[in-house]
Amino acid sequence: MRIGELSHKTGMSVRGLRYYEEQGLLRPARRASGYREFSESDVESVRRIRILLAAGLPTRVIAEVLPCMVDDGRYLAPTCEEMAGDLRTELDRMNRDIAEREAARSILQSILAAEPSTHAHAAS
Repeated sequence: MRIGELSHKTGMSVRGLRYYEEQGLLRPARRASGYREFSESDVESVRRIRILLAAGLPTRVIAEVLPCMVDDGRYLAPTCEEMAGDLRTELDRMNRDIAEREAARSILQSILAAEPSTHAHAAS
């Protein structure tokens, strides 16, 4: 199928599908005319890519783990042990990022909750 049909079947824009291809997430065949030729399996690949992006994974990691993902209809699951380790590393990175953002939020909340200083009143 051509990219327009894949776009229709997946709900993804043609531009988004081209981005996935540029990132190495989709690898369509090329016709002699130069047109991309996608397969039915690419429809499922796009679904998996979207799930992994929603999970916060960068495209460089998705490109590595996508070949090792199986879809049971409800969940994606890793099939390669080394890939599970990559996903754990990404989860650890996310947890650190969340902790840092929560700390920053707490600091900002405490600043906003503080009583105005006497300088603020004097400037008024």
